[in-house]
Amino acid sequence: MESPINHSLDARRLLCPMPVIKVQQLIDELGKGAIGDTIEVICTDPGALYDIPAWAKIHGHKLIETHEENHEYYITIEICDA
Repeated sequence: MESPINHSLDARRLLCPMPVIKVQQLIDELGKGAIGDTIEVICTDPGALYDIPAWAKIHGHKLIETHEENHEYYITIEICDA
């Protein structure tokens, strides 16, 4: 079994619903081989702090953490089902 990969997604300057759409597109592109990998999403839209975790829960992914730094929002999820 391969070690999980940590992916990064820059969704800065994108407004709802685009950060969520970008996460979904990345997970679709990565495919089943990415189960167990993490994605750190960097956003400037504060709504993403609610939208991405809600989307992840609905789609079977795990929220690892969220935090704010210098007016940017970081959301890390683990891909649990692709």
